Amino acid sequence: MKNKFLIVLFALGLVQMSCSDYLDVNESPNNPTKESVPANLILAGAMETIYPTQSNTMNRLGNAFMNTWGPNVNSFTGGFADEFSLAIDNTFYAGIWSGLYLGIYPFQTIIDSEGNDFNNHKAIAMIMKTFYMQYIVDLYGDVPYSEAFKAGDNLTPKYDDDQAIYRDLIVQLNAAIALIDSNSGSAVGDEDIIFGGSMATWKSFANTLKVKILIREATRAETNSDSQTYLNDQFALLAGETFFTDDVTINPGYSNAEAAQQNPFFGTYGEDTNGNVTTTNNFIRGSEYAIQFLQGSTTGVNDARLGRIYRPNSAGNFVGIRQGETTAATPLSGLGAGLLVGSSQDGYLMTSAEAFFLLAEAYERGYLAGDAATAYNSGIEASFNLLGATGAMTYYNQPSISYAASTNKIESIMTQKWIAVNGINAIESWIDYTRTGFPVVPLPTTAQFPDKPNRLMYPNSEFSGNAANVPAQTQADAFNTTIFWGN
Repeated sequence: MKNKFLIVLFALGLVQMSCSDYLDVNESPNNPTKESVPANLILAGAMETIYPTQSNTMNRLGNAFMNTWGPNVNSFTGGFADEFSLAIDNTFYAGIWSGLYLGIYPFQTIIDSEGNDFNNHKAIAMIMKTFYMQYIVDLYGDVPYSEAFKAGDNLTPKYDDDQAIYRDLIVQLNAAIALIDSNSGSAVGDEDIIFGGSMATWKSFANTLKVKILIREATRAETNSDSQTYLNDQFALLAGETFFTDDVTINPGYSNAEAAQQNPFFGTYGEDTNGNVTTTNNFIRGSEYAIQFLQGSTTGVNDARLGRIYRPNSAGNFVGIRQGETTAATPLSGLGAGLLVGSSQDGYLMTSAEAFFLLAEAYERGYLAGDAATAYNSGIEASFNLLGATGAMTYYNQPSISYAASTNKIESIMTQKWIAVNGINAIESWIDYTRTGFPVVPLPTTAQFPDKPNRLMYPNSEFSGNAANVPAQTQADAFNTTIFWGN
């Protein structure tokens, strides 16, 4: 495990070479260049470099927007002010843009490498690029794609149409699967810190990722015949394919040996290497709405995941902060042991629960042949298992939770998905809300707009470094326009 982490550290040094917009890599005779480093030495670092943007930054935004986190107002002032006001601008969570674009570049380096020796590595890189490129489109819409990731060859890439990018992501996944099926590359080993070199698993994950990409467009397809035809055709090609429904985890050898080796989520939201809680751990508290929901305020059912997602306060009670409020009469509940396991805990790119809820939606909408209720129940079971909670079957058999008794199946799926990604990959819930309208959660008391934005705004770095191509955009556009799948 130590050797694996050393490989990651070496690769990180390669992917963090001096850069500017879209990674203008400056070659030096004293340093290795991307062309001189084989793909197997880049892969692990590429995977680890980009992951904290998902686990920390995107996750934090999703939890704030979807009313599962709030600030510890008993110890801090001004927490989540920008998130709760909804008054986003070109600086708001700009780290998502830079983190994802910089993070994808090493995967592109692997894809562009010459020769067939590393075809399996190329296939993995294509799948990983697709996984994160989808998020860029989901959060921003039209973005640089076809001319991006070319380093110094093009520092001002054009913006591509969001729907066209989505279409090409499916093409890239098909190409990755074809490379895997060709069985022409050298074996992948410990440098694969996600699936340990199992190409069959990568193939099944690519199929699951196709479902994730396609199902985003499902609401649009209800009123758009072109989307409906496209989805029907693409889902038909997935009939009989194998989907990966276990947790997709990453772990290069996380430990508490030093700060750089900690799981990035735990190191930020949990404890330092000496076992002291971090400032961020002291800051994050559960929201009143989420805690009361898990206590049964809406469903009438106590959810056993409550005590795993959140921890009781000093009096042994679960108490959340209403988003936007600046005072609290009692101590508040922080993050629970189901989320904060330890420095060496796995990171989650996609949980089993998320995969099952994707399939449940595809089954419910009739795009794939399968039983939506079974997938829905499996998603709940997977969420309980990940968090270390018990009683999943008893829970989902309650009338207010039961899939069979639900009068709005899509809302039920989105609600359970909202619970399952809470604190893990909460950005998914905001994306789901913008495309389906579910789940409906209260706005903060300080919200300046009647609803959440549909997208993020392009960062200032684009207006200074790629001004000729970045589309004109106002704050109102973030609320009044949607990603293509929201139309």
